[in-house]
Amino acid sequence: MDSDESAIRATLATFKSPSGPSLAHFIDSIHLKDGLVQLALAVKREDAPRFEAMRRDIEAALMRLPGIRNVTVLFTAHKMAATTAPAAHSHAPAESGLKKDPSMLPEVKTVIAVASGKGGVGKSTIAVNLAIAFAQLGLRTGLLDADIYGPSMPRMLGITRKPDISADKQIVPLQAWGLKAMSIGFMVPEDTAMVWRGPMVMGALNQMLGQVAWGPLDIMIVDMPPGTGDAQLTMAQKINLAGAIIVSTPQDIALIDARRGVKMFDQVQVKTLGIIENMSYFTCPHCSARSEIFGHGGARAEAAKIGAPFLGEIPLQLAIRETGDAGTPITAADPDSEAGRLFIAIASQLKTTLGLG
Repeated sequence: MDSDESAIRATLATFKSPSGPSLAHFIDSIHLKDGLVQLALAVKREDAPRFEAMRRDIEAALMRLPGIRNVTVLFTAHKMAATTAPAAHSHAPAESGLKKDPSMLPEVKTVIAVASGKGGVGKSTIAVNLAIAFAQLGLRTGLLDADIYGPSMPRMLGITRKPDISADKQIVPLQAWGLKAMSIGFMVPEDTAMVWRGPMVMGALNQMLGQVAWGPLDIMIVDMPPGTGDAQLTMAQKINLAGAIIVSTPQDIALIDARRGVKMFDQVQVKTLGIIENMSYFTCPHCSARSEIFGHGGARAEAAKIGAPFLGEIPLQLAIRETGDAGTPITAADPDSEAGRLFIAIASQLKTTLGLG
């Protein structure tokens, strides 16, 4: 019989905390699904280092429970040094001197983040289609969905199954369209609300970086959550990012947020590889008339202003939306279409820039 929450609580009761009471008194939340456990313990910030020393023993004890396949233990008051913001008057990078974690993605040659300053600009659509384009160019490609609160990869890749766990307790990434992919959405129902505190989100991201059997990859695309928060800082702290791609729509309000995204990556010493203007224009499928619904050329002008490469314009097309909703992204469904060719051209440009052959 598989273990339930009561078995997890009973196991924690056998551990004595550094301050005396059993660990059962520190449980903040338990998430148990299909043998995957995420346990959050609420501790004081000053006590976190002493609890940290117990983490592996706790995880090992829970792994011995029947039916438990993978365990992540989080401390909800744990504050990473990487989240410390620079002083208001300082122009120095916030993340100077960071030590990367060698256990994260050891066989991945190049990691690039696809980011946006705000939501709703089609960032995930860009990330998925670029990843497929890299695979079509012959690169061993991975796709990591780091948008924990709004995972979209299961729907866009047409994946409905859950990942397996290997003999050495690693999560096996799922495959589609020539990619290896991982998303928290593969492990929870599509309609589940991810009501998680920040440290739990960071724990899930760390798990997808360090406890997934990615294997050798030429490139990994990371679909970042919108904005400039903990996920971006965690990525900058943990792994060697080759750079970031900023996605924006043409209108001024989106460009303001895109500018913030560029500055955030500058602060954490990550190079901006370029800016993509999404929903750049609309071509009527009936009369072929072109309409610039959100304006046009704003991202190109912004790229020139900040000295970043402009990677290209992706049109607003019904086919891009339909194929994404159907789980067959346009670059896979119709690589010879206008949008498919544009994604492949951008990927080819980046392949050369990154020296990937």
